[in-house]
Amino acid sequence: MEENQKNNPEGQKASSNENQNQPQSKTQKVDDIFKSSLDLSLIHQKVSAARQEIAKFVIGQTDMVDLLLISIFSNGHVLLEGVPGVAKTLTAKVLSKSLKVDFSRIQFTPDLMPSDVIGTSIYNMKTSSFEFRQGPVFSNIVLIDEINRAPAKTQAALFEVMEERQITYDGNVYKLEFPFLVLATQNPIEQEGTYNLPEAQLDRFLFKIKVDYPSQSEEVEIMQRYKNNVKAPSMDEVVAVFNTSELKQIQNTVAKIKIEDQIINYIAQITNKTRNHAKLYLGGSPRASLNLLKASKAYAAIRGRDFVIPDDIQFIAPHVFNHRLILTPEAEMEGLTTEDIVKEIIHQIEVPR
Repeated sequence: MEENQKNNPEGQKASSNENQNQPQSKTQKVDDIFKSSLDLSLIHQKVSAARQEIAKFVIGQTDMVDLLLISIFSNGHVLLEGVPGVAKTLTAKVLSKSLKVDFSRIQFTPDLMPSDVIGTSIYNMKTSSFEFRQGPVFSNIVLIDEINRAPAKTQAALFEVMEERQITYDGNVYKLEFPFLVLATQNPIEQEGTYNLPEAQLDRFLFKIKVDYPSQSEEVEIMQRYKNNVKAPSMDEVVAVFNTSELKQIQNTVAKIKIEDQIINYIAQITNKTRNHAKLYLGGSPRASLNLLKASKAYAAIRGRDFVIPDDIQFIAPHVFNHRLILTPEAEMEGLTTEDIVKEIIHQIEVPR
């Protein structure tokens, strides 16, 4: 009997197949099989710590948390879109506090002026000259609440600072310190008193993360946690996880993540398909391709790999494209969304091997 088992490779195959039939995703299998040639221990440690800190305040929303961490590691700005009360602002504040850097919050309103954001010149009577007084955008993490409530001229004040991380005022250039990230929120339901962000502004965001309602079980857990507490969560309880030097080290490591030529061609195919799709009026820009490349490298690092696989692209792509694409009127009448189109495109393109 023992000899039969030893000489029975099919039995071994059956046993192997049983293990493979366990509920495990393709990405998880790849992550388990391959070991990284880069030292990703710092990333693993910091991601776990950040998730734990956020979990003290926010229940569920795991994809949102991971995408926010990816944006920090790939040095990109994020737009959070969701109805009121789904923890958009709370998550952004907790994440900001987990970074040992300066933090500022700007509440956008219809009467907000550009000088209220970037700063203005103040006359100094002692020196008899004007001095530039920096606005709240001169920080490391800037949380902009309800970004679509400010008029176009105030939104336009963010164009230069988001793309070039500098402010030009009165002929002088003021560089912002590393890191500089904008976390903006907006409500997709209310239209009164709001100003839609122009496409040029939207294109400067790495992601638009659509925040959904929690599941029923998560909602029960939320109420259980706060049933004996009438006070708002205190941000003083957040423990800082990252400092500036560690974040630089992580970003340098992410830059070394390998991405093969066939994966780069895969990204280019997806972007090109958005420009030629019958149901899209506007497709993705080259900035979209670059952002997809950067973000997929950060996601691979979080997953413990030093190389990018197609699954990384497929996970990141909807969040990179959903605010850059414009549907045709016919597609809108059909009730389609940009995410539907991106998923359709991904399904149509052959996956590189």
